[in-house]
Amino acid sequence: MHLLVDIALLLFLYMSACSAAATDTILAGQALTVNDKLVSRNGRYALCFFETSSKSSRNTSNWYLGIWFNTVPKFTSAWVANRDKPIKNITSLELTIYQDGNLVILNRSTKSIIWSTQANIKRNSTTAMLLNNGNLVLKDSPNSSKVLWQSFDHPTDTFFPEAKLGWDKLAGLNRRIISWKNSINPATGLYSYELDHSGVDQLLIAPLSSSAPYWYSGVWNGKYFASVPEMAGNKIWRSEFVDIGHEKYYTYSLVQAKRITRHVIDISGQVKVFVWNERSQDWEMIFAQPRSSCDVYSICGPYTICNDNVLPNCNCMKGFTITSPGDWEVEDRTSGCSRNTLLDCISNKNTTHTTDNFYSVPCVGLPQNTPKVEAAKSANECAQLCLNNCSCTAYSFNNSGCSIWHNELLNVRQLQCSGSTNSNGQTLYLRLSAKDMQSLENNRKRIVIGVATGIGACALGLFGLSLLVIISRNKRKSSGRMLNDGCNGIIAFRYIDLHRATKQFTEKLGRGSFGSVFKGLINDSVSIAVKRLDGAYQGEKQFRAEVSSIGAVQHINLVKLVGFCCEGSRRLLVYEYMPNLSLDVHLFQNNSTMLNWTARYQIALGVARGLAYLHESCRDCIIHCDIKPENILLDASFLPKIADFGMAKLLGRDHSRVLTTVRGTAGYLAPEWITGVPITPKVDVYSYGMVLLEIISGRRNSCGPCTSDGNLDVYFPVHAAHKLLEGDVESLIDQKLDGNVNLDEAELVCKVACWCIQDEEVGRPTMGQVVQILEGLVDIRMPPIPRLLQAIGGSSHSMRA
Repeated sequence: MHLLVDIALLLFLYMSACSAAATDTILAGQALTVNDKLVSRNGRYALCFFETSSKSSRNTSNWYLGIWFNTVPKFTSAWVANRDKPIKNITSLELTIYQDGNLVILNRSTKSIIWSTQANIKRNSTTAMLLNNGNLVLKDSPNSSKVLWQSFDHPTDTFFPEAKLGWDKLAGLNRRIISWKNSINPATGLYSYELDHSGVDQLLIAPLSSSAPYWYSGVWNGKYFASVPEMAGNKIWRSEFVDIGHEKYYTYSLVQAKRITRHVIDISGQVKVFVWNERSQDWEMIFAQPRSSCDVYSICGPYTICNDNVLPNCNCMKGFTITSPGDWEVEDRTSGCSRNTLLDCISNKNTTHTTDNFYSVPCVGLPQNTPKVEAAKSANECAQLCLNNCSCTAYSFNNSGCSIWHNELLNVRQLQCSGSTNSNGQTLYLRLSAKDMQSLENNRKRIVIGVATGIGACALGLFGLSLLVIISRNKRKSSGRMLNDGCNGIIAFRYIDLHRATKQFTEKLGRGSFGSVFKGLINDSVSIAVKRLDGAYQGEKQFRAEVSSIGAVQHINLVKLVGFCCEGSRRLLVYEYMPNLSLDVHLFQNNSTMLNWTARYQIALGVARGLAYLHESCRDCIIHCDIKPENILLDASFLPKIADFGMAKLLGRDHSRVLTTVRGTAGYLAPEWITGVPITPKVDVYSYGMVLLEIISGRRNSCGPCTSDGNLDVYFPVHAAHKLLEGDVESLIDQKLDGNVNLDEAELVCKVACWCIQDEEVGRPTMGQVVQILEGLVDIRMPPIPRLLQAIGGSSHSMRA
């Protein structure tokens, strides 16, 4: 989860123009000025003055002394000396060894100290050095092995390799990392990542304003923390937990010294680990905890609702507006939202009678540890108790009783609800002024009136359109561009217009199971993809009905149906155009964009979400029946979108019974297609598993056999299952990734794939469960090797459970 693009357009963080330096040391009598930098001997880290500013306030920029990644072209700060004391005037600034032996930021003109290491030094014969691990140390010159002060003991937001997270009782140190205040201000922020002080050997993340952590790592078991099993078998870093009485800490070191990593507590309140990807020239996130932004305590501030399924995640409650828009632009939502209108009990100071009322907020997760009010036995009593106390801002009443919240309302979370199922969601009744309630009611009325007017207009339009079709069926002018088909937004195109838009169907994008696809252009600016169907022989009325039902199915991971054409025997579908074409192009063609691991993982997760929506969230379950890389399209941001869903309806095929005709593509077909078992959504799960293996390996499952350790040719999915059991997932990974892979995620994806391709459909997960697994919400155990695939592949390996 990186900085939002729109924020990046408004704000920037940049380093001052520093000249190259050949030294890593500052000796007594030397100074580092604004235009200089100190560089570690291995060149990895540099110490320099840098500036932060917003485009809207260039005259109020702040200067800091910090350590940053010198070999990374994207300026990334890792440690800030004066994080809470920004410098405004830099004309006479320098970093030097002061007369008391401390390293200080000195204002030469006023001889005033802006920042100091504040070490207890008896002599002034000291030396400052930036080490290869990024540690800035102050040493005693006569005894260079004696460290008088080090930046590792005073971390900011970044946890360096070989640094310690924990405490030293003798030195009085509590080494913890604390987030930045916002995206351009490195000052002490809201969240800390530290060792548990209760005596339990675990790490935690907690808000500085509260003693209640919102994430625990789980207890150290000698190899990894219990709630972070992905640490086991990690190929990027080695972990160590040390407890020697007066000192207790967690530390790690890199397995490959040349790999550049960044372990940070983000302003989002999440601990994230990044690896620098030389190919993409960007930081690639390989780890984040907690996985969900909304799990972070008060991430959106008071009177907000956090929603993991939309961007931005934070929105004000009804009757409230953002308190400080400028702070939100730099991702500081501490102030949250404020009331549009004061409550009546506050403005009129009347507690016996108030005009305040309650606005219902359904399907939300409520703040935890809320005390129950035993006196209220009904919703009305609960509401009245709230109204009787002016500090009461909301209440909720359910089977467990009455809950009442006072003053600021924090940590309210939007849940996904469908129909009458609330997915553990509850209804919050938010206290608002009569004026805001009236405004919301008026908005509701306007919406109802608008919908009714729209329905009436659509009905009238349909009547007029029908009349027009009857009167002028054969007199349509060739200059017309399109007709609006009903009120669902699906456009009925004329064949002549699509013929013209596609330049007589000359720019072919590809051919699928149902016909060829061509690129087109409408209104001289909007690109479309036109699929010319083969074998669609339904009548016009039925075809239009099925198109209408497919058009109503909308999800961010499904290709949007724009319109259709139905003239005589011609049947065409018009879709939104995907500029990055299909997944197979990027996985299997050398001249295409190479997808990094983060993109592949997000594609796997996006496809799972799209299929889960088709299977579980649509009014009628839709089975795709042909999941393969060719049917996974990528938009301009490489967001995956599933194509060709709902085709069974258009072609009049019924999958509720045993099929006599196999559908799908060889290499992705579930055994049910061959054995004659009735088709269920689990055929899509099987195909999805096969696609996952191709995402991992970057090669076709069916492109030829692999060679096993016993020099026998093995079908790749079987080979992958064996390698997974042997703990050698790394050998399965696409070599084009050059090792820039989160191996824990790769192992997880491989496990999911092998569960999805189990012989019996009962052994496969649902797509909803797959989504939860990939999101880290559900654990998964080691899968068995599918017997049928093993038999087909001719493997000599024995079955292992």
